[in-house]
Amino acid sequence: MLDLAVLAVAAAEHHEEATAFGLGAGGWVALAMLAVFAIMLKAGVPRLVAGMLDKQIAEIRQQLDSAKALRAEAEALRDQYASKLENAESDAAALLAGAKDEARLIVERAEVQTTALIARRQKMAEDKIAAAERAAVNELRAKAAEASSEAARALIQSKHTAAADRQLVDQAIAGL
Repeated sequence: MLDLAVLAVAAAEHHEEATAFGLGAGGWVALAMLAVFAIMLKAGVPRLVAGMLDKQIAEIRQQLDSAKALRAEAEALRDQYASKLENAESDAAALLAGAKDEARLIVERAEVQTTALIARRQKMAEDKIAAAERAAVNELRAKAAEASSEAARALIQSKHTAAADRQLVDQAIAGL
């Protein structure tokens, strides 16, 4: 049995490769690859691949152009808003200055109007005081006249008699 084992080992070591038409397994694989490449070239696969790649390149270029346009638009908007911000700041400063001037004018007008109002009220108060003084003087005169007429009547009644009254009435009638 030992001979069989030695024969089996010897047979395994000296194995011969199968060939067909003088080509081994590696040759057939290489030939199959060449055939596949030839069929691919004949079918225009490189053109299809190149077309797909060109199409993708065109899409990428279009996206890049669109991105450039968007960036330019964004920069223009940024510049526009920056100038608007500067204009808004200058407008705000101008509005503030205008508001201060207007407030100053309002205060000046109010001062003038207040002075005029005070003068009118003072004149009215003086007129009221003068009217009250005149009324008081007139009232005092009226009371003095009343008091003097009362005193004169009392004096006339006490010193004047009926005969003197007749003489005065006669003189008045004669004067008519």
